[in-house]
Amino acid sequence: MKTTTDFLVIGSGIAGLSYALKVADQGTVSLITKRAIDDSATQLAQGGIATVFSDSDSFESHAEDTMVAGADLSDPDIVDLVVQSGPEAIHDLIDWGVKFSRNQDNLYDLTREGGHSQRRILHAKDATGREIERALVEAALKHPNITLYQNHIAVDLITESKVLQKKLHHNSCLGAYVLDINTSEVIAFGAQFTILATGGAGKVYFYTCNPDIATGDGIAIGWRAGATVANMEFMQFHPTTLYHPLAKSFLISEAVRGEGGILRRADGYAFMPDYHKLKDLAPRDIVARAIDSEMKKSGADCVFLDITHKEADFIKGHFPMIYETCLGFGIDMTKDPIPVVPATHYLCGGLSVDKNGETNIHNLFAIGEVACTGLHGANRLASNSLLEGVVFAKIAAEVSLSRLQEQLPATPQVPPWDCGNATDSDEEVIVAHNWEEIRRCMWNYVGIVRSDKRLQRAMNRIQMIQREIDEYYWNFHLTSDLIELRNITTVAQLIVQSALSRHESRGLHYTIDYPERDDENFHRDTIIPGARYSGKG
Repeated sequence: MKTTTDFLVIGSGIAGLSYALKVADQGTVSLITKRAIDDSATQLAQGGIATVFSDSDSFESHAEDTMVAGADLSDPDIVDLVVQSGPEAIHDLIDWGVKFSRNQDNLYDLTREGGHSQRRILHAKDATGREIERALVEAALKHPNITLYQNHIAVDLITESKVLQKKLHHNSCLGAYVLDINTSEVIAFGAQFTILATGGAGKVYFYTCNPDIATGDGIAIGWRAGATVANMEFMQFHPTTLYHPLAKSFLISEAVRGEGGILRRADGYAFMPDYHKLKDLAPRDIVARAIDSEMKKSGADCVFLDITHKEADFIKGHFPMIYETCLGFGIDMTKDPIPVVPATHYLCGGLSVDKNGETNIHNLFAIGEVACTGLHGANRLASNSLLEGVVFAKIAAEVSLSRLQEQLPATPQVPPWDCGNATDSDEEVIVAHNWEEIRRCMWNYVGIVRSDKRLQRAMNRIQMIQREIDEYYWNFHLTSDLIELRNITTVAQLIVQSALSRHESRGLHYTIDYPERDDENFHRDTIIPGARYSGKG
């Protein structure tokens, strides 16, 4: 089956939905999402979205906080671009129906999180992402030019080079092959513009607070098509996820520390002053390593986040979702410290894009967590991610629309999917086994603290599994599980390859072989050129 559209948007979080809403008045939009439309990382975001929204704050302050958190690897021009575009982006969200929390004076209630020098986080209680997703989904479903394809997963991109079967100096994206999970049919989507907004890759690791959909799909299919990736070594571990045998890595928002929460050992000792002058409000990379260090020194399974010194009504009012969730596991955060551990949270690297959000493949854009824009550097500042997604969605949409007005030729013809001699698999256990092995390997050897020996061991295991998956992939019909396994293996290899090439400790990348930051010989970006396309179809 084949179909055509002006804009092919893959992903339904804040970035993908914002882009779709920006362009839909001018053309047709096919919105692809591999689960339900509201099944996204945006939906789970608790803390909020950062921007300068008060007279006591300034763009210069927000930019400086971003650069400090990014360990001076952030691109200053991109930082200024995003920070200065922030207020307008917030107004776009409000116009689409997002209702941010207000204080008793009916002004927007601004909170503070780690790494921020000012209160500049707009939020909707402790479920900001849920409110943003609600509003954007409602707006998208009402738009007549947006066609939604739920339970559809992208398999690979279609490029001009692939269609012509030759390497081109200036390659263009023509769309994507997409599997309808319910019917097992692969659809060839031809598009003038393809937008990857697939989110992150937390499921590459065994412990993560990411949703199950976060398997690095956009990064993997982009790289296989020839798109460059950058800074994959910078995987952020959120310092505080709920430690409980029945909790699936539920995230405890950084806003809890922003409102006075204190990290303590089991004996009650507040340890963060030993690690950073900002104490519990230090950047996430420092807090995560501090917790990791304390756990390793004591042999403890977790540390504790204590906000019991605040009034119970304050806690329940500011953190109703966290309070109710913890209470469901027998933890009353108004009386009990919350047991927490770090877990994989956010990928600061991704597909390398320019100031317009475009990859090195013409008309292929990447926005949101799938992209490496230069904003986050070596460590993302809290609540800058939602901001980056909506800002770059607007920029990419403006560029796309300007090209659409140039009377582009008709959407190129794309070949239908060719399944070759593939058959149905009777060995699904291979997929499940390799899925778990990859994720445990990454957690054990490519975690918060690394070494060349551990990284090389991980690379050897991943490459062996990669060969097994490739053989399986070519022989059997596609399933969603197989596509995701192929993608997390690709992303795992890119992370390890990037980590091996950075010979210093900076931001989220800490290695015992190079424990110091190298300000003389460092490279701003760890670049891995895209693969020469050799996908199915």
